[in-house]
Amino acid sequence: MRNRFRCWIFYLTVAVILTGCATYYKKNLKLYQAIETGQFEAADKLLDKDTKSPTNRNSLLYYLNRGYVSWMLNDNQQSVDFFNTAERIIDDHSFNIGAEALSLVTNPMMKPYHAEDFEIVMVNCFKAISFMQVENYEAAMVECRRINLKLNQLNDKYPSHKNRYQNDAFAHTMMGLLYDSNGDYNNAFIAYRNAFNAYENDYAPNFNVQPPQQLKMDILRTAYMVGFREELDFYERKFDMKYTHVAKPEAEMIFFWMNGFGPVKDEWSVNFTIVKGAGGVVTFVNEEMDLSFPFPSVSSSEGDAFSNLKLVRAAFPKYVERKPVSVSAVITSDAASYPLEPAQNINEIAFKTLNDRFMREMASSLLRVAAKQALEGVARKEDNGLGTVLSIVNAATEKADTRNWQSLPYAISYARVPLTGGDNKLTLNVNMITGRTAASDVSIEAQQGKTYFYAFHTLN
Repeated sequence: MRNRFRCWIFYLTVAVILTGCATYYKKNLKLYQAIETGQFEAADKLLDKDTKSPTNRNSLLYYLNRGYVSWMLNDNQQSVDFFNTAERIIDDHSFNIGAEALSLVTNPMMKPYHAEDFEIVMVNCFKAISFMQVENYEAAMVECRRINLKLNQLNDKYPSHKNRYQNDAFAHTMMGLLYDSNGDYNNAFIAYRNAFNAYENDYAPNFNVQPPQQLKMDILRTAYMVGFREELDFYERKFDMKYTHVAKPEAEMIFFWMNGFGPVKDEWSVNFTIVKGAGGVVTFVNEEMDLSFPFPSVSSSEGDAFSNLKLVRAAFPKYVERKPVSVSAVITSDAASYPLEPAQNINEIAFKTLNDRFMREMASSLLRVAAKQALEGVARKEDNGLGTVLSIVNAATEKADTRNWQSLPYAISYARVPLTGGDNKLTLNVNMITGRTAASDVSIEAQQGKTYFYAFHTLN
């Protein structure tokens, strides 16, 4: 028995060394500093040199970062390839019993990273935009359809505790833009209408994103184009807008503006008092937060292992916002200016989805702490010295999972910009929080009758 606990302590000590006390962001500081400062060749080299991450518990994050960095280097095909690999990892539901068992008595950083729901969806968003940029609109449409299919599957996991992120308005908007660019105005109208409903019912109350004005204009235009007079009249009254049909421009550009970076995960902790009850049941209590979580012991000996009153610390993940230095943007041509309207607020979605699963996260963390306490109590019965050592190791390994896809943008905005046939010189003017404006040139050689998709990421 004593050798068994020495073996456990050895493995737990290794876990302490492997996870350390730094967050995932700090452990990968060089990579994220290169990304945040736009040094993507350097970031690509750092990822190339990383021979461990592609096969360890952080493999998903490795391929997500590779996909993003390749996209920023304008290598759309390689970006899609990396994102495809990330998607295969997400879809692999194989269970690593050893890693799961070790995480139960250490912390969740010891098991393979499982993506957040919105991260799973953003893989398809990036793939869709990549396909749009190389004019593979059919493949882009497939990715948009996958987004809402995935959201339905993800929310089926939570029958009694639904997340607020159940529908993706941005995905519907992209579908509408794709149908629209192909002249399929009937399906474009349906997609735009679905997008508006998602903005009105989900995004506005939950994620602080109102239906874009451009979306309203596209709903009215496509309703007119397919002869939906009742629908046109309905939305004119709903939007308090009167539609006047104008000739389509020679060409158009859909400009996606990605702003800043989404939040990083950190941790916070709560102290609980363990109260042993009848029948071996132990309850974790925090009176200040009015929290009470009962856990049945596996055996009476484990129940006896808990002291009648003991204070323990449980760690939980939290997001830390990285507020962008840029607050808005406008793209201008010789003829006019077109504001970039918010369409996706990844920062808000991240915070709200973590909050939605707060009780699930807390129950999981306390189950881990309960397992540690039971193991420590049984070890102390065998050998008080071993129990003391295990107590120290347990405290050192108590960590939240601070991993997340940290190269995602803070938010995504878009605008529809009319073009003329031939060379078009445009300017993206980004308004900073300091009052300064940063300008970037955008040049497009347009063919008559075509719609172009362009994406630009303003870094912090």
